[in-house]
Amino acid sequence: MGRWIYLGLAIVSEVTATASLKATEGFTNLIPSVIVIIGYCSAFYFMSLTLDTIPVGVVYAIWSGAGIVGIAIVSYILYGQRLDPGAIIGMGLIIAGILVMRLFSDASFE
Repeated sequence: MGRWIYLGLAIVSEVTATASLKATEGFTNLIPSVIVIIGYCSAFYFMSLTLDTIPVGVVYAIWSGAGIVGIAIVSYILYGQRLDPGAIIGMGLIIAGILVMRLFSDASFE
């Protein structure tokens, strides 16, 4: 279970970093720029901690898929960005894919 916590931390770190990119204003704004750098470094560090027990393909699929959905939600909240029905359906399919991998794939278990 610990590896899944690290993967969750990797996802949160990546979403935080990506959400902060807009505020960096081309990396001219110091604090958001530092958040981006720390966030991405943390994301890759935490992701690396999962790779001894979970296959890299499964880790990357879950990390990237959950990151897509997470940044869409954060962008809606922070920046008022709207999603059309096609985007919402597509993200629902991403979530469904993550659940299928986690619940039914032998490759995703420690």
